[in-house]
Amino acid sequence: MSVGAHPVRQVALLIETSNAYARGLLAGIQTYVRAHHGWSLYLVEHSRNETDFSWLEGWQGDGLIARVENAETAELVRQLALPTVDLSAARLVPELPGAETDDDDIARIAVEHFAERGLREFAFCGDERFGWSRTRGERFVHHVAERGGQAHVFAMQRSGMRSRDRQWLARWLEDLPKPVGVLGCYDIAGQEILEACRLADIPVPDAVAVLGVDNDELIATLTSPSLSSIQPDTTRTGYLAAAMLDRMMTGEVLEPGLRLIPPVRIVARQSSEILSVDDPQVVAALRFVRDRAHGDVAVGDVLRHVGSSRRALDQRFVRILGRTVHAEITRVRMERVADLLSTTDLTLPQVAERLGFSHSEYMGVAFKRVTGRSPGQYRKDVRGTSVHGVQHGGAPAPSALGAERAQPATFD
Repeated sequence: MSVGAHPVRQVALLIETSNAYARGLLAGIQTYVRAHHGWSLYLVEHSRNETDFSWLEGWQGDGLIARVENAETAELVRQLALPTVDLSAARLVPELPGAETDDDDIARIAVEHFAERGLREFAFCGDERFGWSRTRGERFVHHVAERGGQAHVFAMQRSGMRSRDRQWLARWLEDLPKPVGVLGCYDIAGQEILEACRLADIPVPDAVAVLGVDNDELIATLTSPSLSSIQPDTTRTGYLAAAMLDRMMTGEVLEPGLRLIPPVRIVARQSSEILSVDDPQVVAALRFVRDRAHGDVAVGDVLRHVGSSRRALDQRFVRILGRTVHAEITRVRMERVADLLSTTDLTLPQVAERLGFSHSEYMGVAFKRVTGRSPGQYRKDVRGTSVHGVQHGGAPAPSALGAERAQPATFD
């Protein structure tokens, strides 16, 4: 089959349709195909651990994009011997090139998210069935150790969670030092943590702050309380995978190994909205900044509110949070900008006006300095419409929303 003088390439997608992460990958692939005609995609509905590939019998294809997460999928990929891009961190076919979410970045910003809220105890709940979960757990432990802390770890069983497993999880949560920030390896794990907290009558987020990964809107907003979650850049990852396969199907040989894509942002909801700081003056300053971050707020305003000198308050902030008062104002203000960019259709001047910036140009410069991206680029990335920076396997721009700050606070 051909379109004009160009053959139509037959590409099978061995990607589950049962979760938000995989559907985001599929959306990225679709974006690439719409811009690069001449592909015919072959996909059926299946789950994460699907091993029935009878739907491929008799298929004559040109390439595969696969999530190689089990031995059966790995065997099929090798049997077909077609150009293939892997979208799994399991690396069951290590000779393949691939693209995946940067698990180290996920772990790092999770630790930062909890630390920014004054938490000094950290824990990770992983799913032993998946290599990416084990990697996230290892990197989470590493980033906590870098701050002088020690992370607690719970491993969900490979068979999945049953009633007795939830009881074990509840007992583990009861035994943790409080208050504690717990990262679930994905939103399903976050949901399990919230359920276990309910069973054990543990208040969330006051005793246990919970963060998931994937930002599956259905799961995150059906839980009680609603689940904070890290949003991976699945659209960019899927687009990159399609671009890589396109090159391979023309005969180009790509280096094995994963191209890592950083997550987009943390979507903060009720499950992690805690402020655990012992210093009353720092608490008062933080609340003042957060209550007024929708408008122009200066360091001098904070100092007058709490009755402190700048040097004294900065010293307290750096000791507890690892950043100055000015850096905290910048971080919170840029979070407000990011929220409006991702959840509204306001123009940049309208965003600037709503948040009390004198000029949208100034807001844009400050936002890019913090995030590495312009407001317009950030909006495209968050909404999954941008693929800038991934053509030809290039690394994407930095995407985690941070702020200029001193060295991370340590937990000696």
